[in-house]
Amino acid sequence: MNNSDLLQDSFKQTKYQVGGHGTRNVQILKDAFDSVEGQSVSDLYGKGEIIEAFQAKMAAYLGKESAVFFPSGTMAQQIALRIWCDKKDVRKVAYHPLSHLEIHEEDGLKELHHIETVLLADKHRVIELDDVLTMKEDIACLLLELPQREIGGQLPSYETLEKISIHCREKGIMLHLDGARLLEILPYYQKTASEICSLFDSVYVSVYKGIGGIAGAILAGDQAFTQESKIWKRRHGGDLISLYPYIISADYYFDQRSEKMGQYYEHAKELATLFNSCYGITTLPQEPVSNMFHVHFHMAKEQMEMILAGIHKETGIGLSSYLRATSDESCFFEVSLGDLYESVPKSELRKVFNLLDQKMKEIKS
Repeated sequence: MNNSDLLQDSFKQTKYQVGGHGTRNVQILKDAFDSVEGQSVSDLYGKGEIIEAFQAKMAAYLGKESAVFFPSGTMAQQIALRIWCDKKDVRKVAYHPLSHLEIHEEDGLKELHHIETVLLADKHRVIELDDVLTMKEDIACLLLELPQREIGGQLPSYETLEKISIHCREKGIMLHLDGARLLEILPYYQKTASEICSLFDSVYVSVYKGIGGIAGAILAGDQAFTQESKIWKRRHGGDLISLYPYIISADYYFDQRSEKMGQYYEHAKELATLFNSCYGITTLPQEPVSNMFHVHFHMAKEQMEMILAGIHKETGIGLSSYLRATSDESCFFEVSLGDLYESVPKSELRKVFNLLDQKMKEIKS
């Protein structure tokens, strides 16, 4: 067994785990289905009470005229950008160099829709107003990801968002929000989802990341935009005969967790402080701005895997099931706080970090 497998195996055997909502198993669906009548009629090709009621609920929550449920965020966002490019008759959009569309979608936007991309800002920081003001290219749409996941979930100031929104409207540039984790940033900005979304022409929200549903996404905007998105949804094969397992779970866990984001945020700040108290460990950001952040170890991945696996076995508390190398002498993992964190005994958690600090110092001495 290599060190990566050893770490993963040790994590699975822990009694407590600090991140997430728990194992993604069939119980997630069973719990959600207990909340509905067995005789409820399923949706059918995008129509029916189950899907239409949830879409209306999310449109109201986001402060938009209309919303459409998609089986994936990848599909929803490519379609949103295609609609805006067609509307503006410009085949170019701008976003961050580490946008999900740029690094995780096999160039779907370019290959399927023949849309060119403009990469704004240095990859180690968020897009700022000056990046938008000094952009030379003529674009149809600017996409902002809030929070910027690949750099630890960093965020621009709310004032910056307002200024970018004003500039885009003055210049006729459509503004799209990659809000996969929109709910998770509300406590930091101290704004409602509707207030943030009012700055954008279209909005995508995941219904499985922070909320904890099975899969799926919401795409919201005005009526003309969402009607066009339904046509593209059919073209992409997203109009499955029924999507009710995804919708019922999304609706159930939205009600369960949408009001707990402030709690998750406070837990994230507490956990980040514990990591930063250890020798050779830093978090990005140093103080989280949502429920997620990155934990960086100034140590080789293989060594760190052995240390974490040992801590898991000794304490029964799981910190992470994986590590990613950033260099020969450093590595990191991402943590998102959910329901599990509050179940970890605080006295035991302090012991974990005392032990982690001790082991980091021993290796480096």
